[in-house]
Amino acid sequence: MSRMDLSLCEGRTHYVNGEQMFADIPEGLEQIQLGFGCFWGAERIMWKLDGVHVTSVGYSGGHTPKPDYRLVCTGKTGHAEMCHIVFDPKVISFDEILKVFFEHHDPTQGDRQGNDVGPQYRSAIFTYSDAQMDASKAAIKRYAKAYGKPITTELRTAPDVYHAAEDYHQQYLAKNPQGYCMHGPTGIFCALPEASQAEAAKPAA
Repeated sequence: MSRMDLSLCEGRTHYVNGEQMFADIPEGLEQIQLGFGCFWGAERIMWKLDGVHVTSVGYSGGHTPKPDYRLVCTGKTGHAEMCHIVFDPKVISFDEILKVFFEHHDPTQGDRQGNDVGPQYRSAIFTYSDAQMDASKAAIKRYAKAYGKPITTELRTAPDVYHAAEDYHQQYLAKNPQGYCMHGPTGIFCALPEASQAEAAKPAA
């Protein structure tokens, strides 16, 4: 379970939905870290999804013990720009989260995403359970076929520490609607696994 380093982020309340970004995970909910380019646009995609409880952005997966935006932008910290997502699997399955992830960035580009170049922009999935790890491995195989080339997404267990980014990065595109964003559908489509399709088809309780 990752520890939250909040030394850069004084705010605790999500600018869009008013939830607490760094509170204990509510019972029955899950968490995941996803990296897919600049975290401004990545976070906006995720906070808009039904079933997502709260999001935040931060730095994770590197070796520098006290990263900040300036350091991460050098590309020398090993950290990626990540979105931390807390979601309700009864409303949106993990496979559905992965579908949005893989279809809203190009996971074949290595240490870049479009015009954003550097290891901090790499595609990454940091998991919190064996089930998430298994689902992610299966999704990588599906999307390798869909994209027709190897997937470069880094897949690993969530690191020991998630470093929440500076306040101005949190929900940046809600605070700055005309701000920079390079995210959008890639045009690649891959069906959900049959088990997830059946679950999604069930009526709400």
